[in-house]
Amino acid sequence: MGVPRLPTRIKRRAKARTRFGWARSERATVGLAGVAMAGAGAVIVDQFGRLLARRAHERRSEEHLLGLAPAEAAKDTVAVAVRGYVAAPRSETVLFNLLAGFLGSFATVRLSTWAIRDRWGPFRNVHFRGRHIHHFVPGILIAFAAGTTALLTDNDELEQQLAIPMGAGIGLTFDEAALLLDLRDVYWTREGLLSVQLSLGATAILSIAILTQRMLRRGEQRQEEEGLIPAGT
Repeated sequence: MGVPRLPTRIKRRAKARTRFGWARSERATVGLAGVAMAGAGAVIVDQFGRLLARRAHERRSEEHLLGLAPAEAAKDTVAVAVRGYVAAPRSETVLFNLLAGFLGSFATVRLSTWAIRDRWGPFRNVHFRGRHIHHFVPGILIAFAAGTTALLTDNDELEQQLAIPMGAGIGLTFDEAALLLDLRDVYWTREGLLSVQLSLGATAILSIAILTQRMLRRGEQRQEEEGLIPAGT
């Protein structure tokens, strides 16, 4: 008995819906990436603007040196970020590294899979003995390895750094949540997963922005206390 075939009209509609779904997914992914970049950019621009105002206020009596204020403010911004990161409590540093690893891997794997599908760039699917290796496999292995190592070590600095690969592993795994779940309910289809991805991405972006702001403010305070940057007005 032969396998029943779908009418051509139904197959065309299914193909059109698939193309439309991919387009929506791509637009949402690009939009999410844009939001992430805009959020990170807003934090940096805000901090740079604050320090530029301080340097400009300091140089207002030296008009011939006023042109140096932007370069000095840029240097101050980097110093404040580094100092804030170092001065942050261990819990904030670990969470910051975890979220940074998550966002970095999520964005990288989305870009690479898009490149693979459109056949551009050096990215290619990975196969082992004829079986396609999905990126949730190394994601789980990386997260498990980082978490296990963190449990076995007594080095606080190493534990903080291990949060980065652990976050990266979580990002790789969550990106293929639909494949792991493999449910037919609409909530877990591409359309349903899209809202989950947006929620996770928005939560991570908001969290990392808040943590970055706190680190920058703490670093700014420390730099000001030590007289390395002008006092606020």
